[in-house]
Amino acid sequence: MIVVLLTLAIIGYKILQPKNFTSNPIPNIANDTSTGVAFTSDDLDDITPTYVDSDPNSTSTSAVSPVLTSQPAAPSFSCDGRKHCSQMTSCAEATYFTNNCLDTKMDGNNDGIPCEKQWCN
Repeated sequence: MIVVLLTLAIIGYKILQPKNFTSNPIPNIANDTSTGVAFTSDDLDDITPTYVDSDPNSTSTSAVSPVLTSQPAAPSFSCDGRKHCSQMTSCAEATYFTNNCLDTKMDGNNDGIPCEKQWCN
């Protein structure tokens, strides 16, 4: 019985192992002669950069600042009756509960920072 289980375990282990690729699995389409496509640096000149790293030693006066197009995701917390630090999973969650929910017991010294020993240290 043990031999059968050991054999099944070894077979399962070998089946679930990732396959080793001997060649690069990501094709290089930039200079792929089989498709007739070859990119050069001139092809990229018309693309406007979305971010330019500022150089403090640069004499250029123009600066490009990044543009944020989306709002950061708002936390999806809700007051569900939890009151203690041991029931939280992050500092952000504990802060939300302390600021928005009634009768929480997470800021023992009333300094505005909840769960200082567990999450907000």
